[in-house]
Amino acid sequence: MASTNIYACESMTKTDTIKLRNRHIGKSCQLFYRSDPLKIIRGEGQYMFDEEGTRYLDCINNVAHVGHCHPKVVEAARAQIGLISTNNRFLHDELVKCAQKLTSKMPGDLSVCFFVNSGSEANDLALRLARYYTKQKDVITLDHAYHGHLTSVMEISPYKFNKPGGDPKPDFVHVASCPDTYRGRYNVKNCPDQDLCKLYTTEVDEIIKNIKSNGKGVAAFIAESLQSCGGQIIPPAGYFDSIYRSVREAGGVTIADEVQVGFGRVGTHYFAFETQHVIPDIVTVAKPMGNGHPVGAVVTTPKIAERFATSGVAYFNTYGGNPVSCAIANAVMDVIDEEKLQENALIVGQYLLENSLQLMKEFEMVGDVRGTGLFVGIELVKSKECRQAATAEANAIVDRMKNVHHILISSDGPDDNVLKLKPPMVFNIENAKEFLTAIRECLGQYQSTEKKSISAPQTNGVCNLPSNHKFTEKKEILVK
Repeated sequence: MASTNIYACESMTKTDTIKLRNRHIGKSCQLFYRSDPLKIIRGEGQYMFDEEGTRYLDCINNVAHVGHCHPKVVEAARAQIGLISTNNRFLHDELVKCAQKLTSKMPGDLSVCFFVNSGSEANDLALRLARYYTKQKDVITLDHAYHGHLTSVMEISPYKFNKPGGDPKPDFVHVASCPDTYRGRYNVKNCPDQDLCKLYTTEVDEIIKNIKSNGKGVAAFIAESLQSCGGQIIPPAGYFDSIYRSVREAGGVTIADEVQVGFGRVGTHYFAFETQHVIPDIVTVAKPMGNGHPVGAVVTTPKIAERFATSGVAYFNTYGGNPVSCAIANAVMDVIDEEKLQENALIVGQYLLENSLQLMKEFEMVGDVRGTGLFVGIELVKSKECRQAATAEANAIVDRMKNVHHILISSDGPDDNVLKLKPPMVFNIENAKEFLTAIRECLGQYQSTEKKSISAPQTNGVCNLPSNHKFTEKKEILVK
């Protein structure tokens, strides 16, 4: 007699869902809010709903770029999947229209597309293009960067390989400091009278010299245009312009990872690299492009694409560029334009940033507020003077925002003390007001609480390098 399957029902209780997940899903697949995970069953615009119908304001879901379940995106998917979904070895209009639409948003000579399924795949392919074009292997990346979960991009992601248990950094990967001017290696406190941009870009120049001195060459410099996992980092003006010049003079190519911040999120421009007035050789895009559907792309120049075509190995991706994915991406880009979501990101983002800056005046633990458009970070510290990371406080506030105010935010950065906001692009002024009211209550709650109840690790993120410090390339230490 067959055993009864207690899960074979139309809907499960949250407890049963957890039991089934624990039985069949790998333990390394972590959840948000692990002590009390959310079971989300529906989304609409900037809101998510749990199994009990509780509504949560979504401030972290940059994947649902034009809003959860946008009707135009849903209809585009429904209509195309009802016709055909096949690979891109057959001609179809959605593919070429998507490539035309995407490249029309790009500056310069960025006009050739390769379609993939994710940001990880996009960055993997970008490395292949760069290495074939330059005939070199060495890559320069930034500390705390995250470029995906494939082996090739884990190797260039210090955010991953520096974690306990991570694989050692390969010799062909070179790590420059993250250009964090608040608590980074060079910051406004320990280098008050120095050009921070130059200090950070000089590191890359020294890395290039070291690579050459070992008889090697530079394949690529890759960086997120704005670091998200690294703590919502806004590089100083001129940073990428200087590095791009140095890398190109060394024969390397430049890769802009726009997987987190592209498609109008910064408000002032369609892509975040444009805020630095540079044009990369290769751009990778994904998450917001599909509004939750797995689709991504690599955009490059005809020169790099044509060189890759001479490799003798055809590029083929079974699902990359399929008609359904491209129809969805086309709908997403249409909605951004039709609903003026880039303009919305600028207006609402300015309101959010200006009012968040007021929190610095009200609360000692708000050390820094930074951002552009709907990409904002609030860095929490023990005090403005010591700038020691308030990690436990940040984690407690994330939980309180969810449990008390039904607002979803996250924390990240090297010390997990930066509150991150990167909501769907339909986020409005009323949503910003709701967030600001709630975060003010939470900050007040924990600022007045005895520190004994919320103890953060005693680590000082402030670097006290002498002004005459000479950079030598970092040797990454793997903590076992």
